[in-house]
Amino acid sequence: MKDINQLSEELLLAVKMQKETSPLKLTLEKYLWEDFLDSLNNDDKKKAFWINIYNAYYLILRKENKINKPEIYRKKLFSIAGVLLSLDDVEHGILRRFKYKYSMGFVTNIFSSQRIKKLAVDVLDYRIHFALNCGAESCPPIAFYKSDNINVLLDIATQSFLEGESDFDEENKILHTTTLFKWFLADFGGVKGIKNIYEKQLDKNISDYKIKYKEYSWEDHLDNFVE
Repeated sequence: MKDINQLSEELLLAVKMQKETSPLKLTLEKYLWEDFLDSLNNDDKKKAFWINIYNAYYLILRKENKINKPEIYRKKLFSIAGVLLSLDDVEHGILRRFKYKYSMGFVTNIFSSQRIKKLAVDVLDYRIHFALNCGAESCPPIAFYKSDNINVLLDIATQSFLEGESDFDEENKILHTTTLFKWFLADFGGVKGIKNIYEKQLDKNISDYKIKYKEYSWEDHLDNFVE
């Protein structure tokens, strides 16, 4: 049986190259549940797999199936290892470890299914927010993620996105940055955590800065792959 992470990369590549995706989708759908769990046996593999799957299926659902917002996120429209899933299941259930979507990361979704809980990462990694692409102008670009160097790739994605989204008003000590920080505030460790991220990722001390969030552009920007 083909490696599950490799299948996610192949699906995303087929989407990028505008090739037929049905055989790969069927293989993923028919993957045996126990084999699937055994294959995704650590967080590095889970993050790489589900980021690729999210980015691939957003484009498949939008371009091939003509599904629009907000249904494209909410409806269970694709199957992996016999489990019917939505994009929200992948992002908020699996990658954010069953967080309630509209709670800024402060509230756990007590209604998450047992299967979602089995699939979820053990530790929420804030960097996934700079890897998931929802087809909008303000979204991070799409890259291919491999489990064996996922931490390097996520660091690169985070640094690149923040460099492009951060405007520093040195005189007034104000940072204008992506509203992703506001939407998922607890995922980033609150305002203090955001400032620590800038220290770590951009080597920028903003401990005495005020943070303001930019308006998010929902204009379509499909097929925004990293070059």
